[in-house]
Amino acid sequence: MNTGWKSYMAGAAVVGALLTSTACGPSGDEGAGEGKPTTAPTSVPTTGSPSATPSGAPSESNAPSATPSSKPGATASSKPDTVADCTAADLGVSAVKEPADSKESRHLLITVQNAGDKKCNLWNFPYVLVGADAQATAPVIKDSDPDPGRPVTIAPGEEAYAAFLVAGGKRDEYEARSITLTLQGRKPGTKASKPIDVPMPVAKLYADDGQLVTYWTTAEGAALDFIMSR
Repeated sequence: MNTGWKSYMAGAAVVGALLTSTACGPSGDEGAGEGKPTTAPTSVPTTGSPSATPSGAPSESNAPSATPSSKPGATASSKPDTVADCTAADLGVSAVKEPADSKESRHLLITVQNAGDKKCNLWNFPYVLVGADAQATAPVIKDSDPDPGRPVTIAPGEEAYAAFLVAGGKRDEYEARSITLTLQGRKPGTKASKPIDVPMPVAKLYADDGQLVTYWTTAEGAALDFIMSR
C-alpha cells in the first residue's frame, strides 16, 4: 500500500469518528428532555427562611372566637314577680261588729277584698278615723304585726282584715256616725290613698280616746284576738 492510500484511510477514520460522536451527543433541540428526571423534585424550605406561621401559634379552629356564643342572662325570660300596692279602686271595704249579737259595738272587724284582677299589697296597718270629731287616727297594737317588714298580699277575690277597738273605756267619749280608713304606703308613715269610707255596721258608734287597730292580716281570728279581751 502506498503512502497516498494510507493518508486517505487515516482521514476517513477521523471523519467517521467525528460523525459517530455527533450522532450520540445531545443537540440544541432534539433530545432536550433526555437525561432529566420526569417529575420536579419536591421543594425543601431552606433552614434560613422562617415559617409563615409560628409553630406555637394556635390554628384557626382552636383560636378563641371574637364574639362569645352567648351572653350571661341573655336568654333569661323570667322577671321578678312585682306586685303593685293596693289602691282604693282595687278594694271593696266593709265592717262588722264582733260578736255579731253583741249589744255593744266596741269591737269591729274591718275587711277589705281585692276586687281587681291582679294581686296587690297592703302595707302595715290602716289609718282609721272614727267620726267627724276625731282628733287623730287610732294607734296600732305593735304586737299584731304577723310578718314585720313585709306586706300582706291578696289575690283577686281574697280578703285581708284589721281588727278595730272603738272604745277602750277611757275618757273623752263621743258619738260617731262615720268611719274612714287610709292605706299606708311601703314606707311606714306614708299614705297610699285618700280616706276611704267604711260602711257603718250600726247607725252610730260611741268612741273614745282608747281606740286601737291591728296590722293587716289574712287571718281574721288572729286579728280579733288582739282586741276581744280589751
